[in-house]
Amino acid sequence: MSHYLSLSRVARLVGVSRVALQRMIKDGQLATFDGDVELEELLRVFPDVRWQDDGEFRRVEEIKRKAFAKRVFERALPDKEVLADRLFDLTSEFAAAKSLLMHYDELFKWIGAKLDDVADSGGPATAQAVVTLKQWIRQQVEAAPKEAERGRALLAEESAMRIMSAQVTVQPSGHEFFVEGNDTILEAALRAGIPLNYGCSNGNCGDCRARLVSGEVKKVHPHDYLLKEADKGNGAFLMCSYTAVSDVVIEASVAGAMDIAFQTIPTKVKAVELINERVAALHLITPRSQRLRFLAGQQVNLSADGVTGDYYVASCPCEDRHIELHVRRDNRPFARKVFEDLRKEDAVTINGPSGNFVIKMDSRRPVIFVAWEDGFAPIKSLAQHAMSLEVAESMHLYWVAEDLGQYQDNLCRAWADALDNFTYTPLKVESGVRHVAETILARHPSLIRADIYAAGPADFLHHLRDGAMARGLSPLGWHAEIVV
Repeated sequence: MSHYLSLSRVARLVGVSRVALQRMIKDGQLATFDGDVELEELLRVFPDVRWQDDGEFRRVEEIKRKAFAKRVFERALPDKEVLADRLFDLTSEFAAAKSLLMHYDELFKWIGAKLDDVADSGGPATAQAVVTLKQWIRQQVEAAPKEAERGRALLAEESAMRIMSAQVTVQPSGHEFFVEGNDTILEAALRAGIPLNYGCSNGNCGDCRARLVSGEVKKVHPHDYLLKEADKGNGAFLMCSYTAVSDVVIEASVAGAMDIAFQTIPTKVKAVELINERVAALHLITPRSQRLRFLAGQQVNLSADGVTGDYYVASCPCEDRHIELHVRRDNRPFARKVFEDLRKEDAVTINGPSGNFVIKMDSRRPVIFVAWEDGFAPIKSLAQHAMSLEVAESMHLYWVAEDLGQYQDNLCRAWADALDNFTYTPLKVESGVRHVAETILARHPSLIRADIYAAGPADFLHHLRDGAMARGLSPLGWHAEIVV
């Protein structure tokens, strides 16, 4: 009886990204059936992977959590009713498997009796042939398969994973993510970097309405928005109020830059981190009931005590209520306030977001990120979003700096250490913008299948774009933001 696993679960089990697995499938190294991987195929392709207690995998995961600056939280058990339902489903599968084994046992007994009848009705040669056949069958049944122990460990690991989490597949975008602990489907999607469309996130507006295609969901939070009976009968539910009991497929829209409403969010200063003499990272925290909706690469307006300033969000939308912004020391009023007297718990109002310098959610091509000085802020947000989505075939980050320096260099190197498809190259401004652009492009002789996201001064972007187009970059693959 074959056992199949989804690609997302395989990625978690073996500690390999979905992108790497998809590359193996494309190269013919890993076989799939309807997009799933059979247990024996998994054991064949990954003979050296240790299930459970894999210290190296846990080490890499820890590096990734720190490098991405995601909210670290203890894995909580799901809602008790959800947990009971998942355990019941698993028990039902176990009962079905045991029943099938009992059937096979009876079948073997029947075959044995029929073979005895053949032996009794035949001559000595027939009787000896039956004895030999029965001995061979017994040996095959009793002999443990070569991969039995690893197979049992893998099934145990996958069973525990299915109890702790449920997989969600979004149609028509094809995005996948896991719901863990007591998260709602909306919360889990946002943590995975998938900007499913929503409004208030507390059950009042109905903007997060989705349709259940398959699987089972359960209401875990009340909501005031009234769904029509006809809609509920068609599978409609609010993602902010429901969690996934089993693996589910849902129909839901993914928000674009034009879908996000302008917001005014009161925040508190979590920390003013002086990275160096020229740059500070301003960390803000939003209220629990007012998460800032934005896409990676967008900017916001900040105001505190009557002074304002426009800055790019440097954090990923997947970081829950945490908002990070990079503030350069200059003569702008808001910058002076950050460096001189902004303190922890001070009030800062966010207005926004704005801008269309956002990631292409449906692209699977290699991605090149290019940041010039503190143009790193939107690039950092975009890079973390791409990492969270795990869709880019490869990622290359170039950070050009002079006066400000690569002020988060260790973070970029941590990304490169943690991800096998990520490279980081720091560059200095030496021979002018044209030379820097040519230095970057020299590493990519063909850009036919690439996406470029670049943030910097206009003349640098001009040279970079012209050179990229000459190397085959599609106009649809060029994404730029002028940062002064």
